[in-house]
Parts: sequence; structure tokens; C-alpha cells
Amino acid sequence: MKKNIHFFDQGEANVKPQILERIGIRGRLAMELADLDLPILPGFIIDAEVAAHLGDFDIWAALAPWFDRLAKLTGKSFGDVENPMLVKVVISPNLVIASYPTLHNFGLTDTTLPGFNRYVGENFGWHEMQFLTSGSLEIELAIAELENREKDAKAIKQTIRDLGAELATERDSKKRKESVARCMKMLPEGYFADPMDQLVIALKRISHLLSITDQNQEDTALIIQPMVYGNYGKDSLNGQFYTRNIVTGDKEIQGEYFQNKFNAIGTAGNDIANIATSYHAELEKIARTMEDHFREIRSIRFTVENKRLWLIDQRSVMTKSTQADIRLLLDLHARKIVDDTYVVTQIKPGQLNEILHPIIDFASVKGMTCLTGGITGAPGAAIGRIFFSTEGLLEAHKLAQQKGHDTKLILCLVSSFAEDVKAIEVATGVLSTEGGYSAHASVVARQYGKVSLVKPEMKIKGNKATIGDRTIKEGDYITLNVPFYGAPSMYLGKAELIEPDPEESGMLDFLALVEKFVSGFHVRANADKPRDAALARKFGAKGIGLVRTEHMFFDEKRINVFREMVLSDSVEDRRKTLNKLLPMQKADFYKLLKIMEGYPVIIRLLDAPLHEFLPHNDQELERFMKYLNTGKTGARRIAEKDVRARSEALHEFNPMLGHRGCRIAVSYPEIYEMQVRAIFEAVYTLRKEGVHVEPEVMIPIIMNESELKLIIYGKKIEGKHIRGLVDIELEVRESFKAKPAPYKIGTMVELPAAALGADQLARYAQFFSFGTNDLTQTTIGLSRDDFNAFMPDYTQFDLLEGNPFQYLNPQVRELIALAVKRGKMTRPDLEVGLCGEHGAVPENIRFCMEAGLDYVSCSPYQVPLSKLAIAQLELEKKGAK
Repeated sequence: MKKNIHFFDQGEANVKPQILERIGIRGRLAMELADLDLPILPGFIIDAEVAAHLGDFDIWAALAPWFDRLAKLTGKSFGDVENPMLVKVVISPNLVIASYPTLHNFGLTDTTLPGFNRYVGENFGWHEMQFLTSGSLEIELAIAELENREKDAKAIKQTIRDLGAELATERDSKKRKESVARCMKMLPEGYFADPMDQLVIALKRISHLLSITDQNQEDTALIIQPMVYGNYGKDSLNGQFYTRNIVTGDKEIQGEYFQNKFNAIGTAGNDIANIATSYHAELEKIARTMEDHFREIRSIRFTVENKRLWLIDQRSVMTKSTQADIRLLLDLHARKIVDDTYVVTQIKPGQLNEILHPIIDFASVKGMTCLTGGITGAPGAAIGRIFFSTEGLLEAHKLAQQKGHDTKLILCLVSSFAEDVKAIEVATGVLSTEGGYSAHASVVARQYGKVSLVKPEMKIKGNKATIGDRTIKEGDYITLNVPFYGAPSMYLGKAELIEPDPEESGMLDFLALVEKFVSGFHVRANADKPRDAALARKFGAKGIGLVRTEHMFFDEKRINVFREMVLSDSVEDRRKTLNKLLPMQKADFYKLLKIMEGYPVIIRLLDAPLHEFLPHNDQELERFMKYLNTGKTGARRIAEKDVRARSEALHEFNPMLGHRGCRIAVSYPEIYEMQVRAIFEAVYTLRKEGVHVEPEVMIPIIMNESELKLIIYGKKIEGKHIRGLVDIELEVRESFKAKPAPYKIGTMVELPAAALGADQLARYAQFFSFGTNDLTQTTIGLSRDDFNAFMPDYTQFDLLEGNPFQYLNPQVRELIALAVKRGKMTRPDLEVGLCGEHGAVPENIRFCMEAGLDYVSCSPYQVPLSKLAIAQLELEKKGAK
């Protein structure tokens, strides 16, 4: 048996492969930590060759020399009646799924208990005796069940249950002693008489269990280690810490300790920063060694017994933030512990959602009621009207979309379940009362890039919530402030937001490493405002893949001018109003093109139906009428009844497939003429300033090549003349007396007809951009805005593979692949991309790369996700994973 026992201690370990194979998962970890020269408790391992056959050996004779070594190292002797060493037996299987009981305090008997009690007190001593008894009975229960001794198993199980209740609540040592006495008849005779006999009996029973259980395939070992106690005198303590701050990633240990206590679960401890300097220095050293070895943040339990520090346990951390992960990886990279590839492959793209959210502008919350406290579920800031059920929130969201109201909503529940996921996906944030960082609501919120706050003190009743003496009613605005560090807070009201700081989070440094693996296929951003474009550029976007020009007209300073244009009765009136909008549009394009200097900017001409711009409620109509009738704006005076009549006339039953996009340009060509003029006036102004720009003009909702040809080159028929985009560019260029600027004209492919006719479209289009939201709707006949209402039913019966507005549908993929192939047959240098939120999903990006697209375009906040997905796919192709 001697060759089957393997000793370990700080700096002493047997890491030969043939040994590691025979000592199980926990045994290998013990050897690993010992090899790192960490202050782990010494011990020895009985390997798998003999662990299930100990009945064949003289156990104490084999173990005695090893206990002598343990005594020299710990200052305690096994069986000593004055200061006894107690040991734990850890069953170390080779499979994670194998499960065995916790077995502590062997050596605690009638002879050693008084000496132990002198250090820890009589009540705690009998508590530990109960714990030993409970673990030993767990072994007897497992044996009885495997041997089909149902009556014995039933009695043992009830005894264990009673013991468990007493362990948790009993404070009287006499009653603890009585409970142990009641259990003696279920354990082997003489179990508490002699320490050596007790350990030998226990090891034989454990060995017998291993010999009859299917969990053991001759691959389970036994570890024996001394026990240490954080309440073993005044110079003892225990604690737990993380190797760095798990929220911010700051390189300082984070945790707490308990002076002269053994088990302090559920009680408040002392901040680890206040522990004695010598211990703090040792813990910091342990933290750095752990991080360098495991390459991740670890949670570590430790005990100081009589001024000597021991590492008790360590494990990975599930509740750490992405920011903490990134800052750790960057730290390891800076010290050359890991390389570029390792850093880039350790973060999943979806994790970046967590650190890409705005924070509150505190100037906007002055005077608001602030309720502090709570548990961070998913960091960030969220504003919205509060709703107390999934059904209520989804209905409110639908109505807000239909009426053009604010769609920012916050879901408030006691706790969330699977059926609430669809509401969390729609909401800006989640407020709950149960759980914490690992609760369902928090996990799902991080998955979808939402904000989550848990407020245990909040009481929810019907459509109201109360926090202290404050009541929040359904529909009220609240603002959640859940910072990466510090106390969360909730404001009763609607605040303003500030964009996140990508430098502090380590995001920019991380993206610099990601960029090394992104070549060829790239990421652009959907951006309509200079702020969004600048952020996208900071995140490494290689241009803008979609400027939604209709969004620019919804600005409060422009919307009424645009409405006036829509209601104009003649071309002359429309042109007059469009001339007011021209300098505004030019300024928009000037700023975007300048920010994206050297990169392409795709500007989509007006796409939305005209009726969407008209007043949707009495308040909007009142403001519009005031604009028309003040006499200061130069607007035509129009009677309110005429505005209402015109709005009614423009209403469409199915506007998504109605008078929108290029169809508006056919009816009202002067609108596109103004936009194209604004684009090229901005282009030639910037070129005059020495700024290199790459404009690309995109024509939306094209269904055939005739439409595209008409918009690009124009057409003159009797009584009507539509000027082509190229003619307008030429006119602007000549007015600037400039040399031709390089530019492209293309189309958004968002109809099946356009995809199927891609070879003909490519005769006129220099680029395709797949608008996958509309292409999905028109291919499978599902409305993106209404699908959520019945998606759970389809999911229940497996009628669709995931949400088609998140994951590209197979038929949509087929149309895209076909359009790319046909388009490039006509125009080999055709530029092809995908714009929309599909472009930030790794599975979709993989398809786009394989189908021959050149880029994806997504929101600025999703640019980092897409870039990371591309980098990881490129590394995968190279076999780096």
C-alpha cells in the first residue's frame, strides 16, 4: 500500500502523469496547488488502485508514518488528548458528476473532545461531533441503499434530517451531546472510543461504499488532510476573498474575514482591507499566483489558526463582471502571461453587452426622489415607464409603437421565469425583489444587454410597488442607476443619460487586440447622429453601413418643417419647404462624413412612409398648428381640418409594403433631389477642406432594375421629368468647380424579388446592402412588431428555429447567398454587406463571411460584439481554438 499513498505540502507535490491519473479531480487540484508553493494544508492521497480495497490492508500501519509528518508540519498530533489533530476525508472521483458527502472531524472521540473543547468551547465541540456523526451516517445511508436495506436506510435518513435541523439551530451543548448518543446505535461499535480506530473504521466503510457503487470505476481516490479552525483561540480567524474586485476589475483583493469564528455564513464580516498587514500581503501574493496560474479571477477561502495562515479552498467565480474579466486579461497580457490569441478567445461576444451601456447624467436628477440600495444584477442605467407583468409591458410596448409614444419600459416583478424573457428583451431594464447577480432576471438582463436591479425591500401588490413610504404606480417613470461599483439607486422620474467610458472599462485596449485578427471582412455602424458615428469610430467601425435619413427629420426643430412639406399641394410649395431642409441635411451629412474620414458612409435616402411624420395625437397637432400659424416661420397657413383630412388620406393599411422608399421618389422626386444635393454639397465642401470622404448613396425598397435605373439616371416623359441622381451630383460638382469625387450608388436588398433579380440590379448598383429585418418579414410573412405576441406558442411546438429577427432564417440565408452569387456574376467588384441587428449575432456573422459578404453593419454599441465575433471566427479558421 505504501506505493499508493502520495504526500503533498506547500512546494512538495507529485505531478507525474501516471500518479495524477489515479488521484481524482480533487487530488489533482491539491497537487496543483502544492506545486504552486501555496500555503495549503498538507495531506496525503490514497490512490484509486487501493481506495476501494482498504479492507485488504493494515490501514493504520500504512498511515502512521504520514501522520507523523503531518504532526511536524502542523504542531498537532492525531489522537493527542490535549491538542488533538482532527482530519477530513475527501472522496476524489474522476468525474464531476459523481457526488459524495462531506466528511470532517475524524479523530474527535470521547478521549479527544475535552482537549478540543478547551480551545473552541463545549457547544462548538459538540457541534463538530454532530457534524462528524452526520457525515458518517451519510456513508452508512449510501451503503444501506445500495445493499437494498430499505428499513435501515429509512431510519438513517430520518436521523440525518433531525441532525441537520439541530446543527442549524441548537445552541445547548447538552442537547447536542444527547443527539450524538441517539445516533451511536446506527454507527459501528466503538466508533467514538479511540481516534485511530474511528479513522480506520470510517476508511473501511468508505472503501466498502466505493467497492459497491457504480459511481466508482476504480478511479476514485481518498484525500486525508488536517482540519484547522478560525475560532481556535484569539489569534485565529477565517475569511473569503476574490483575487480582485469582481465588478470593476481593480487589482485589489475583495472580501471579508471573521475574527475567532469558524462558520460565519450569513453574518457581516470585516473588510479584508482591514486585516493585519502581514496577512494581507500574503493573501495578495496568493491572489497573484492564482490569477497567473488559472488565468481567471478566483474565490479563495482561508483560515488563520494560531497566527498561521492556511489556504482552505479555491474555485472559479460565476458572478464576476465582464469588465473585471477584461481587465484581468489585459493585466495578464501586459505581463506576458498570456498572448493576444488567448485574450481574444476568452470573452464571448455577448458578454460585451454588459459594459456598453450609458450611465445617468446626475445633473438631470436634481430634485428627484432617490431611493438607494439594492443588489446589482446587470450594470448600466435604464429609464422607462414601469409595468408589473410581462403581459402588461408587452401590451404597453405595442400601443406605444402604434401611437409613436415612448417605448422605453421597465419590467418590475418579484422574480422572473422563462415566460418573462420576451418582456425582458423588450424592456430597457428589470427591477425585481428576489435573487441577486445570479438570479434569472439578472442573467437574462445581461444576456440581452439590459439593466437589472434587485431591491429586496420592495413590496409589490397588484399594479403598485412600495419602497419604504414611497409608492410607484404602473406607468410611472423611474430611472435605474446600477453602477459598476458603488451603491445602486433608483430615481422616481425620467433622467438623462451619458454614454459609457470605454477606456476605464478596458474596452478600447481589448478591441486593439481584437483588431489584430480582423482583416478583410469588417464591421460598419448604423449611425444617424454625429455622437453615434464618433462612438462607432472609437470602437473601430470601418465606416457607416446605414444612415437612416428619415430619423433626422424627427428632430423637434425639423419635424414641423417636414410636415409642412408633406402637406404641400404643389411641387413649388414642396420645393420651397425642402429648401428649408436642405442646409439642415447638408450639415448632417457634413458631420457624419467628416467623422468617418477615410471610410465609406452609406446614406440611405428617405425610406419611411410620409404619414409617419404627421401628428399622431392632439398634443403634436396642437404644436404643428402653432408652427403653421405664428407667421414667424414662413409656413403656409393650413386649417386644422385640412391637416386632419390630409393625414387621413395618407394613411395606409399596410405601410410597410406601401408608399415608401423609392416609391416616394417616383411620386415626389424633389424629395430625393434635395437629399442628394445635400449629400454632394457636403462632399464637395469637405473635399475643398482637404478631407477625404467616401460617400455611398443607397436607394431603399427597390423591387426591380427599372426602379433603380429610373432613380439613378432619371427619365423624361411628356409632362414630367425625374432627374437622376447622377445629374444632380454633376450639377453640384460644377457649382463647386471641382474634380469628380469618387462615390457609389447602390440599393438595399430587402425584398425577395430584389434578391432573385440581383443579377439585373447589379447592372446599375455598385453595392448591395441586405436589410434583413424587412427581408425576413417579406420572406416568411411575419411582422417583427407583432411576432413577439405569439412567438412563445411557436417556440413551444418547435415551429421555428429561434427568433427569426435575431437569427437569420434558412430561407432568408438562401436568398442572400443567391443574391450575392448572381450580383457578383454581373459585377465582380460588387460591394456587399448586411445592415441591421442581425449583424451583431455571431451565428449570422459566420454565415455572412461564408456567403461572400464584405461586412456587417450594426448599432455602435454592437460594433465591439461583431468585431470580436469576426476575430474569433478568423482564429477558428486558423485552428487557434
